[in-house]
Amino acid sequence: MHDVTRLAALVAVAEAGSITRAAARLGYTPPALSQQIAKLEREAGAVLVIRHRRGATLTAAGELLVEHARRVLDELERARHGLAALAGLSGGHITIGTFTTAGIHLLPPVLAAFRRAHPAVEVNVREYEPPSGLPALATGEADLVLTHTYEHQPAPTLPSGVTVEALLVEELVLVAAPGHALTDPAEPLPWPELAGRPLISGSRGLANREALEALFRREGLAPPVVAYETGNYGMSCALASGGMGLALVPRTVADLAENPLSVRRLAPPGLHRTISLAWRSDDRSPALATMRSLFRNTGKAPPRRPHEEPPR
Repeated sequence: MHDVTRLAALVAVAEAGSITRAAARLGYTPPALSQQIAKLEREAGAVLVIRHRRGATLTAAGELLVEHARRVLDELERARHGLAALAGLSGGHITIGTFTTAGIHLLPPVLAAFRRAHPAVEVNVREYEPPSGLPALATGEADLVLTHTYEHQPAPTLPSGVTVEALLVEELVLVAAPGHALTDPAEPLPWPELAGRPLISGSRGLANREALEALFRREGLAPPVVAYETGNYGMSCALASGGMGLALVPRTVADLAENPLSVRRLAPPGLHRTISLAWRSDDRSPALATMRSLFRNTGKAPPRRPHEEPPR
């Protein structure tokens, strides 16, 4: 019962009345939050939460523990505010550069957590199609930048004085309309099977298109036939779902796509995208250090499907 994270999880469930809503508020997946509650129940030696179809309610033991937990968390919050003022986190602003996918899946939980801890620091967000966010760091236009690189293409030139740290590596998978013949077998799809088939990809010059063309050359294949060009993976999934062609998208995008899709892994050498965080090497801002730590933790967490309910 001495773990503050689990106490905060129980308070969030009490306030939200639901595991799912509490998880969204804290930036967890519902299963991960359920695990935290289960650990707290084992430590407390009592059932604390009762789950039902309309959400979750606390037992008498849960209500008692929440009453004490709120006082503990309030004291810790006051201590954090005091330390933040000393560390320079009681004001100022940060500009974060991002690209679309990261802005949807990585950025929201980080911003929510940072705002809860340091509400006086103003955070601005700008969009940059990688690698254009890197020069923005050097000029001071941005303080932190989410960027990406793909395999099988030259690495972008890194401006002087910029540090880049990989957050996660995503596998790209093939997505197609439900029931598409190419997605039926369970084993990975050999690359020659894509030759001559209509594909959905970014326009020339975009990183995913360049990586795809480089891989086709490496495999001795004719240039890919790109029937539809879009730099938005959400649109790629929508077009593929409608039978307009085949698309290669990060696994995270495929797993969270709103459109019905068939998915199949690709045979080696495969195609992967690395999402990285970049900042000016000489920047010693405590706010930026805190933000980088939050991004690292989010990069390790599994993606959360919208409205996902925890297993019962």
